[in-house]
Amino acid sequence: MAPAIKTSRHRTGFAVCVDTGDSDVDLERLKIYQVLPDRDAGKHGLIRVIDESGEDYLYPARFFKPVVLPASLRKFFHSQAVA
Repeated sequence: MAPAIKTSRHRTGFAVCVDTGDSDVDLERLKIYQVLPDRDAGKHGLIRVIDESGEDYLYPARFFKPVVLPASLRKFFHSQAVA
């Protein structure tokens, strides 16, 4: 089992999509997604991400690997989410 992707209660994290499963989902492999904190989701092996639809949805955590972005990229992601 892959390590859990953890975020603080108030801050988003980031993860790269490494698998989209066999289903038709709004994810792209090797793309970085914003991860939103969701304690209950983590308890069930799920992760909440903002997907290609621009909305946040739950996906299997195994679809993602956590990434740490430099501050300049984090600012860019956050500014794009607000725009």
